[in-house]
Amino acid sequence: MFEIVDKELLAPGIYRILVKAPLVAAKAAPGHFVIVQAIEDGERIPLTIVSAQDDCIELIFQVMGVSTALLAELEPPAKLPALLGPLGIAPEVSPGEGTVLCVAGGVGAAPILPRARDYHQKGRKVVTILGARSKELLLLVDRLQEVSSELHICTDDGSAGHHGFVTDLIPEVSRRHKIEEVLAIGPLPMMAAVCKITKQLSLPTTVSLNALMVDGTGMCGACRVAVGGETKFTCVDGPEFDGHLVDFTGLANRLCQYREYEQTAYDGYRKERGECQCLNG
Repeated sequence: MFEIVDKELLAPGIYRILVKAPLVAAKAAPGHFVIVQAIEDGERIPLTIVSAQDDCIELIFQVMGVSTALLAELEPPAKLPALLGPLGIAPEVSPGEGTVLCVAGGVGAAPILPRARDYHQKGRKVVTILGARSKELLLLVDRLQEVSSELHICTDDGSAGHHGFVTDLIPEVSRRHKIEEVLAIGPLPMMAAVCKITKQLSLPTTVSLNALMVDGTGMCGACRVAVGGETKFTCVDGPEFDGHLVDFTGLANRLCQYREYEQTAYDGYRKERGECQCLNG
């Protein structure tokens, strides 16, 4: 059992939790993730390790369905029945002076923070573009500012920063900086749009994929994705891949397979608890 020692509401429907997991914290590196369960025999939820502090790991999640809603119900000192990790391949960052463009959308700010921090600590110049639907949903602004030489804010509704999408700013930023690589993390359509632009600009681009996962060892095949015409497994081969080689259309179709069932289950959950409005954020 893994104790939740701290919990914070970051934005409507988005939570930060600190979980006691000494063995995981000791081995965690930027880019690693864990798979957690909110209840016994519950659905497995993959979450990026945002940071490892002493014997605890920091996780950030958004309520999207029954499983994450159940996770949001837990209050310290509640315990998670299962936590597996660290999982995935932690990319190696070589010390240097090149500029990295980090592009984050929505909750993608959580997985991009440890990677941006790692680049910064290795001496790389980090320029970050952070986007969200509205000002209230912007995450980790101060922490991203600390590791970025420049931080550009975008909101869909214009309530903060640039009125528009993260993709609007990429050409202008790339003209002012000699970008060596791009890291994009966020909703699938956003990452696909970023990769379309960076391919035109000949900028190497890495994306972090959040696919369906069950066991976290590649045995179930639920997290498979086509990359450069080859089948890869997000849990063991990723979660980061060359964005210009990812079959975003195929992945989007796979992620939609269970959407109707998930929505039906979530509607039932909210009706049961009489919390339809508050969990919608």
